[in-house]
Amino acid sequence: MATAAHPSDSREFRDALGRFATGVTIVTTLDAGGRPVGLTANSFNSVSLDPPMVLWSLARRSVNLRTFLDAGHFAVNVLAADQRDLSDRFARPVDDRFAGVEWEAGTAGVPVLAGAVASFECATDSRIEGGDHVVFLGRVARFRHADREPLIYHAGRYSTPARPS
Repeated sequence: MATAAHPSDSREFRDALGRFATGVTIVTTLDAGGRPVGLTANSFNSVSLDPPMVLWSLARRSVNLRTFLDAGHFAVNVLAADQRDLSDRFARPVDDRFAGVEWEAGTAGVPVLAGAVASFECATDSRIEGGDHVVFLGRVARFRHADREPLIYHAGRYSTPARPS
């Protein structure tokens, strides 16, 4: 039987949200000094096909919030099944998350990660205040995709797609 809880129970709410399987992304930009900045996020979604737009959200308490608020561009890199280590690296505090990471400069110089299943290079269109998060809407300037298996996150664990035989 399903567990019922009040929305004010934040732990139970997080557990319920975790039942929705998502892809795993690393969102990247450049700081004011032109240095690459990135973080792991699974709050990514499409918004519109015409014009092509996507969204993602970032916690207000994030140390990277000011950088993304000030940046005019970002890239959403959808990770491949073999990029779990990258996801973990960009989710933790690390002095230089990009050390040894292969990437190329995309639109406005934003980092586009090598080996990603898909990448969406965006101009920041708008930001929406959403409780303890800020939602970033981006107008897609360029995208690319590869025929690779994505990394999936579900119920607090990584997995890969099951293929029917």
